[in-house]
Amino acid sequence: MGRGRAKAKQTKVARELKYSGGGTDLDRLRHELGVADRAARGREAEPADGLSGDADENGHAG
Repeated sequence: MGRGRAKAKQTKVARELKYSGGGTDLDRLRHELGVADRAARGREAEPADGLSGDADENGHAG
């Protein structure tokens, strides 16, 4: 029978998160996740799989 208050609090918290002004510090989040801004370092973005762009569809270069 005590579910009402808990649900009301969860609803209130969810509403605050949904409609908050977006106080997320994206630079801090990038730092915590270890994401480096490649453009700021002057390097091109590398493919996620580590392969260069001149490999054929089977992954063989040249």
